[in-house]
Amino acid sequence: MAEASGEVWFYHLERSTLDQVLPELLDRTLQRGWRARVRIADADQRREIDERLWIWREDSFLAHGLSDEAHAKRQPILLTGDHANLNGSQALFIVDQSDMSLSEEFERCFIIFDGRDEAALSTARGRWKKLKEQGTNLAYWKQSDEGRWEKAA
Repeated sequence: MAEASGEVWFYHLERSTLDQVLPELLDRTLQRGWRARVRIADADQRREIDERLWIWREDSFLAHGLSDEAHAKRQPILLTGDHANLNGSQALFIVDQSDMSLSEEFERCFIIFDGRDEAALSTARGRWKKLKEQGTNLAYWKQSDEGRWEKAA
């Protein structure tokens, strides 16, 4: 895992699910004028996220594509299992225990993990520790009792 030149933000899911949080973060990323890449090692989970982004809200969807489909370079959000930054994205989202290598090429890397899953929690703690030792600019976000995201570190 290389040192990130941008920021690495950890999102600790306790009250919300990935299906609720990921689309919101992707939408904010697009509003910022950035492109996004979502690295998902598991092909089944990648397909599930692909389907959910099309029906994110009743009145809208998040335009995106899969890295192995035509026109991947043109997609504002690219779902992938590999390291190629085909769409020139500024934000990298890691939603499972995918490899973090090459995260240094992004303005911001989001690590979203389920705090109710002991393996995911352990992986996130290990990543935090290693990145902290490397001097990476880190932020840790946790949901309040009211469901708002608060920066905890």
